[in-house]
Amino acid sequence: MADDTKFLLWLLLLSSSSLCHGSELDIQCLKSVQKSVADPNGILKSSWKFNKNGRSGYICGFTGVECWSHDDNRVLTLRLPNLGLQGPFPQGLHDCTSMIALDLSGNGFSGPIPSRIAHDAPHLSYLDLSNNSFSGEIPDGIANMVYLNVLNLEYSRLDGQIPERFNALGRLTTFSVADNLLSGPVPSLLRKFPASHFAGNRGLCGAPLDGCPGKRWGLITINDQSTVGAAVGFVVGFVAAFYFPHWFGFSGRPRACSLRV
Repeated sequence: MADDTKFLLWLLLLSSSSLCHGSELDIQCLKSVQKSVADPNGILKSSWKFNKNGRSGYICGFTGVECWSHDDNRVLTLRLPNLGLQGPFPQGLHDCTSMIALDLSGNGFSGPIPSRIAHDAPHLSYLDLSNNSFSGEIPDGIANMVYLNVLNLEYSRLDGQIPERFNALGRLTTFSVADNLLSGPVPSLLRKFPASHFAGNRGLCGAPLDGCPGKRWGLITINDQSTVGAAVGFVVGFVAAFYFPHWFGFSGRPRACSLRV
């Protein structure tokens, strides 16, 4: 309950503190997004009509844009799913200073997820980048987006490991990285989510998936049969040679060698 109260207070502070910083910055944010993406279906081009003399709140009628208030040019959420958009991750989002939700799912975006995403959109509680062609590693900095409730990165080409620092994302209620190229152990905080949310990554391991290979006990690799076999063979051979030397031809006195000419 205390956490929920803090979150509501944060929302109120965010909405009030951005009154004097929004509007023009948010308009610039959307201009940068439109300019930085490929829009083969012309959806943003036909909907996002910027007007220098437009009434307050006119951007709130743009496709995918929801504002804090209908008469205020401050972006609350930006939802652009399944619009056929392409290109690298959109630019300019740092100017949408009050945005709490971003949905780019079901498009053709490619390339890396920017390492600065947490710096550019620190207040997000909802982030859906699924069903794209993003590649590279998941940015470690996403762990700093402490308000995240939903993080969906499934159906892409992300590789590397799920950052261990994701254990700091204590507010997550939905998380999925299914069908990527990820490897390594699942961070402990994320093990509460279903196995299907991690499926399709051959290298991922640990609960809720199968256990990780290569767990060690002492100096012996438990699941490496060849290593175990070699170690056991050495120990058995050493003991046998010590207690039963006659098995190896070491019994009796040494015999003198003679050389016939």
